Amino acid sequence: MKAMILAAGLGTRLKPLTDHTPKVLLHAGQYTLLEFAIKKLQKYGFTDLIINIHHCGSMIIEYLKEHDNFGSNITISDETNRLLNTGGAIRKAEHFLNDDEPFIVYNADIISNIDLLRLYEYHFQTGGLATLVVRRRETSRYLLFDELMQLTEWQNREKGLSKIVRITNKPPKAFAFSGIHVISPEIFSLLPHTEAFSIIDAYLEIAKNHRIVGYVDESTLFADAGKPDSLAEAGRIAAEIML
Repeated sequence: MKAMILAAGLGTRLKPLTDHTPKVLLHAGQYTLLEFAIKKLQKYGFTDLIINIHHCGSMIIEYLKEHDNFGSNITISDETNRLLNTGGAIRKAEHFLNDDEPFIVYNADIISNIDLLRLYEYHFQTGGLATLVVRRRETSRYLLFDELMQLTEWQNREKGLSKIVRITNKPPKAFAFSGIHVISPEIFSLLPHTEAFSIIDAYLEIAKNHRIVGYVDESTLFADAGKPDSLAEAGRIAAEIML
């Protein structure tokens, strides 16, 4: 099974740690963020991987070479010349991801004991074009879903912004996006043809006429390692998960 690891971020929130090091090569305890993501996906049978790179990308390539790709089949999607945002990154990887079965997109910031096979099965059961992993936690930006967990709205409560794509009879429920998606390859025909774009903006547009669904992750161990003060917590959680 195939997956994409998002590893091209600048790591702005982690400066100065990322001034000369790609974010995914920072350690959360015994693992680098990239190693944890690869081993997490391997555990559930996702061994054909594509990884996008941008900031200090050559360091990522060398790191993978030194570790024999951790036993996975890895393709590099090079975004050195221009960072494409998540949507553009997925579009650029279409040649690798567009075959007969859904694929996972995994943000390397996330340290979690989520069951990826259960998530994958849920994607088939609900019949959505994309399944977005969400959690009940505080954030500035929320995705909102109806009683069937279909995407209806995006909100930035810090700035007082919202985008409504479906009108619901009952008040929708708000969740924080966890940066993990399962996507059916049919979605490629619906994605924008611009080079760089937000996948969330694309999902909102697609959700007007198609099923984009949420999967509520209630796994007991979770950390977003995107900030310096969360790396230590992510390391503790990664050690407890012990891939």
